[in-house]
Amino acid sequence: MSSCGLRPSTRPVLVLQPFRGFPSPLFDSVHRQIQRLYPLVVQRPAAALPRSAYYAPRHRYRADSLLHFLVGRHQPDTVVIGLTQQDISTTKNGVRDWGVMGLGYCPGRACVISSFRLKRRNLSTQFYKVVLHEIGHTQGLPHCTTRTCFMRDAEGGNPTDEETSFCRACTGHLQSRGWKLASQSLVLPKTP
Repeated sequence: MSSCGLRPSTRPVLVLQPFRGFPSPLFDSVHRQIQRLYPLVVQRPAAALPRSAYYAPRHRYRADSLLHFLVGRHQPDTVVIGLTQQDISTTKNGVRDWGVMGLGYCPGRACVISSFRLKRRNLSTQFYKVVLHEIGHTQGLPHCTTRTCFMRDAEGGNPTDEETSFCRACTGHLQSRGWKLASQSLVLPKTP
């Protein structure tokens, strides 16, 4: 997660894969925003969450199992972005079932993001920031020490209200991979 190795620059197709029950307005907002930054985006119909990823003791889904599921269903030249409103978790810092907002292979071909742990008052903006964070991991970006950068480590909290953009270094990396980013000029969705 935070120890990413960089891979050669490629132009994968981003696949937005909602899981059943994910709200259409939130999906549409994310799709529009991502497409402004990276035009190679396709959307897929909602899929059922795999039973094999369900962690019954905590009534949530294992994010690492969801990543494996997503990669197995799509072509090698894609990065799959799973979107859910269900609670997700992974193993972190010695904790077997650590609840997370998102998880992405770094670098890799999949990430999954959940709206479950986000504040409802500005859900679309927070969700979009987490989507950008996890896509950043798939593109080879590690966690960033800049407090306002989207690649900041959440460290068990939700710092999205403090995040304003990708920092200069993260922006440069993404631009080199075909992202239409200008430093400090990222348009965020309007909060309802």
